[in-house]
Amino acid sequence: MNTIISSPRPVSSGFKVDISRGERIGRVSSEWFSRPADERYLSLSDLHRAVSARTDRARVRTVESAEIRVEATRDNAERLALIVPGGREPIAPTHWSYGQLCSLVGAPASYMRQLPAPLAAINLQHGLLNNNAELVKTLEMDDGRLELRAVTGPEYGRIWDKDLVAAVMSIAGNGTGDTIWKVPGVLDWSTMTHNPFVDITKDTTTLYASDRDVFLFLVDDTHPIEAGRLPNGEPDLYFRGFYAWNSEVGSKTLGIASFYLRAVCANRNLWGTENFEEITIRHSKFAAQRFAHEAAPALTNFANSSPAPFIAGIRAARERVVARNDEDRSDFLRKRGFSKAETSKIIETVLSEEGRPPESIFDFVQGITALARGKAHQDTRLELEGKARKLLERAA
Repeated sequence: MNTIISSPRPVSSGFKVDISRGERIGRVSSEWFSRPADERYLSLSDLHRAVSARTDRARVRTVESAEIRVEATRDNAERLALIVPGGREPIAPTHWSYGQLCSLVGAPASYMRQLPAPLAAINLQHGLLNNNAELVKTLEMDDGRLELRAVTGPEYGRIWDKDLVAAVMSIAGNGTGDTIWKVPGVLDWSTMTHNPFVDITKDTTTLYASDRDVFLFLVDDTHPIEAGRLPNGEPDLYFRGFYAWNSEVGSKTLGIASFYLRAVCANRNLWGTENFEEITIRHSKFAAQRFAHEAAPALTNFANSSPAPFIAGIRAARERVVARNDEDRSDFLRKRGFSKAETSKIIETVLSEEGRPPESIFDFVQGITALARGKAHQDTRLELEGKARKLLERAA
């Protein structure tokens, strides 16, 4: 387990941070805003127990699509049910699996949901009988009643949500402070200090699971990493963090993102983020093997790695002076693909925030990321942030 030496200052006082630098990432905040109470968990053990329970009740089969029978249920003519080969009872599709069925036969799900169930059943049955895929893989669950959770192609490589949560638990324990990895604290905007300790409640947790996915975010925010000094002489502090996600029913890929950040606010925006790296794995035929050999080890390596390379990279970027006058500054940015307007904005931003024009690689990186934060379109932000990241990497 990682044993980074903590700051000599008492943790209870919080850590002074400067969030004007680095990137702001809203992915966790989007999850936080959209999750209802029943999708929020207060510990990794609770989360693992919930996703494991549905795996224990799951059944996976590969069947011929033409052998699936679709009918309006006998007790409710407004609902559909499926008879799957080898099954004795009708299976009710979920909202998600119904959309997958419609996609499988080339029918628009929004339109099919507006049809009376008997008419929708006729259309789905026709599509299944004439489906070119021939074979489909079903994920069924018995939770008091039989439910169809997913319908995918036969080569779909399922990674169970419980396996991702178990991989995280192997480095983070319960996620509540029993190891260095925990649900994050909160930034106090009035003092600009990050308090690592807050009660884990439905409002503050960052551990989520729905009937179609799982998402979790943890940080090591009790052991700040000092990577240089701010213009006022105070330490520039970072924390390590990562988030991970998966869907065992095919709604999204599996992914793990690791980064260094300066603070997390109450609505779970990540502030002052640097060194963002991401691994994604599509649920293709060998997805489970890739998870075992790539993603899970990468997560463990990040958890146990030293921050020394990150600190050295930041230090090198701060020390490497690339511009000493206005002409140098303009040439440096224009040669790297920035427009005249972007070049002026980057230089003006650094001058405003630092009280001096940019000189080092690090200065330019901060100006570029500040410019990115102001862009409304995500593609533009990502392009600018990518350029900033490349500058840092080359400086190291």
